[in-house]
Amino acid sequence: MLRLRHAAIATLSVALYGFTPTMAAEAVGEAVRIKTDVSGQRGPLAVRDPVHRDERIRTSRSGLGQFVFRDGSKLAVGAGSSVVIDKFVFDDSKSVQKLTVAAAKGTFRWISGNSKHSAYEIVTPAGTIGVRGTVFDFYIGGDGTTAMVLLSGAAEFCGRGGCQQLTRRCDCVIAKRNGSVTETRRVNRNIFNTLGNRAALPFLSGDQKLSGAFRAGGSCGLSAALEVRPPDRAHLRATTPQQQPKPTKPDKPRDKPPGDRDPPHNDRDPDRDPPDRDPPQGDQDRPHDEPDRPHADNHDRPHDDQGGSGDERD
Repeated sequence: MLRLRHAAIATLSVALYGFTPTMAAEAVGEAVRIKTDVSGQRGPLAVRDPVHRDERIRTSRSGLGQFVFRDGSKLAVGAGSSVVIDKFVFDDSKSVQKLTVAAAKGTFRWISGNSKHSAYEIVTPAGTIGVRGTVFDFYIGGDGTTAMVLLSGAAEFCGRGGCQQLTRRCDCVIAKRNGSVTETRRVNRNIFNTLGNRAALPFLSGDQKLSGAFRAGGSCGLSAALEVRPPDRAHLRATTPQQQPKPTKPDKPRDKPPGDRDPPHNDRDPDRDPPDRDPPQGDQDRPHDEPDRPHADNHDRPHDDQGGSGDERD
């Protein structure tokens, strides 16, 4: 009889433990926007589907999910991302005692809710983000490199190499898995070269569009840098060398008219040459003209008389 009782208790325990994971899956928020493929522990997610504690959320290469937690805090999960709501300790005052988000890779936007600042913590492979009533974007590369850009409020990033404070809009830090953290500085377009990924911060660059209350903080100039500047400069570099020789092409035919004017110049030369050549020819012809001059000279008059008889003889 005792054995049967122990067996019954064991069977009941197995049954209870078997259902324990399901019973422990506490809903901590819900999806408010889903684009393309976003999946949770139980499969694809749709708008208004609940998000549970300890649930891993994944997005496809074009996926986008926007989630609101029970205390009003918000998390946007961009393309190719993976994140777990690691800890969620909720109280009855519409706030949380602890909310920890463990992000593995991808790009995210965080917006704080109604809880105390100390309740929020975001863990990345390169360090931990301490939230101070904040809106910020952060990106995690395949090697664990993490970049964070502050959009509102204040935050702190701590790695093994120390902590950096972000207190001004568009402040940025980049951290490595080895613990190194850059000094806080204003973000600029060089961050894409540093991270080696143009799609690293799609909410700031405009590659992915957020909706509703998730659109906050602007782009810190990264959208203009990507959409306008590089195409224009590349276009100028490609066209400027080709445009410079074009004005010189009409000059080449202008070089030909002097050659074309040479024949008229040569044609005029024969007209000019005779006057230049006449004086020497006249000088050479004077001996031939001298027989004509004696007809007008007095010296030749007797010769004319004598020649008159001669003419008569002819």
